[in-house]
Amino acid sequence: MKILITTLLTCFSFCFSFSQNIDKIINAKEVSRIETVLASDKMEGRKTFTASIERAADFIAAEFKKSGLSYFDGLNSYKQRFFMKKATIISASGNMNGKPVDAEKIFALTTDSLLDVDENSGFTKVLITDTSNFFKAFASIKNNQKYLVLVDPAHEKIFQRLKNGGRESFEDKAPVVFVLTNENPTNYHFEIKSKMTSSSLSNVIGVLRGKSRKDEYVIFSAHYDHLGIGKPDATGDSIYNGANDDAAGTTAVIMLADYFSKLKNNERTLIFVTFTAEEIGGFGSQYFSKQLDPEKAIAMFNIEMIGTDSKWANNSAYITGYEKSDFGKILQSNLEGSKFHFEPDPYPKQNLFYRSDNATLAALGVPAHTISTSKMDDEPNYHKQSDEISTLDMNNMAKIIKAIAISSQTIVTGKDTPTRVEKK
Repeated sequence: MKILITTLLTCFSFCFSFSQNIDKIINAKEVSRIETVLASDKMEGRKTFTASIERAADFIAAEFKKSGLSYFDGLNSYKQRFFMKKATIISASGNMNGKPVDAEKIFALTTDSLLDVDENSGFTKVLITDTSNFFKAFASIKNNQKYLVLVDPAHEKIFQRLKNGGRESFEDKAPVVFVLTNENPTNYHFEIKSKMTSSSLSNVIGVLRGKSRKDEYVIFSAHYDHLGIGKPDATGDSIYNGANDDAAGTTAVIMLADYFSKLKNNERTLIFVTFTAEEIGGFGSQYFSKQLDPEKAIAMFNIEMIGTDSKWANNSAYITGYEKSDFGKILQSNLEGSKFHFEPDPYPKQNLFYRSDNATLAALGVPAHTISTSKMDDEPNYHKQSDEISTLDMNNMAKIIKAIAISSQTIVTGKDTPTRVEKK
């Protein structure tokens, strides 16, 4: 009886101490401190290729240093630098079946400074007709194959959006030439000249080495870039602060890094990474994934927009791709008895599982899931200047971050290993 009582008292003392410690580390005051810096006007919307995103990266790196994190493999700082190539078209000309084509109706997604294309150049022809689903046809285009895409004028708006966007990449990719036409020529020739530029970007990564399973990685991630400065809205505000998207997720990663560094119970190696360039194509997470052996990645907690209530109100969040592994079931099991609950993604038609920074590792079989509360059918401040700190619920954010910390415990300590996602 004495042994039982002593055991129960010890357990109670540990649980009470655990609860007290987590509240001291993860709380609304700390959420507000970090958010206030990341989503301030001084950060100017953290747009890629600007000085402001470098300021944000420096702040995150300083927070990782305070938590005593190590550098990621092969790095000599918390910044994982990589270079992005961009092609800006200088001139375009062409003809089809001997007839000239207006230069405005030609463009290419390319990392080549000169393209000389004809029917003998090895380009696969794709027709997007007036009745085609443009996005479905475009999704069939592979990065390692050359294409000539003939786009019917019915899709001119999408054609112009792609043309204005151009192509950025951290690696050479096969060119894709687009022509706005309703013809299917047998003979053609196009010449496109582009100016190539290269700029550096940085993911920010900190590592907490595991004790007994150092070669097994658990990843906590978010993206810290946003949209920068644009045209003033009705109130005269021109800064897209991105307080929810995704300073909220970045705040969570910083706080989780601090929490686990103090807890010191991780048998597996924990990687805390904030990605750049999510808003322009997910390039930061793609680059990171190429530097990591996916077989060593046990799980990925990607955190995206947790600053507002979910459709189930407080103490709740959803997990994308819930049905693709038992990741969500493990998390929910670890929260048994608490008020917090994780739910499956309520917006399956929006394909969110492959629309965030978890996508690259998920496609490689990693149980990489995004945790969010964003009401994707009704999020009034999404990608607007009004996405400011004043719209966030700091108390609920703290609850969500604590729930992630507690629910991840058995994965962090090596007790649980989520099932793998089917490779795509």
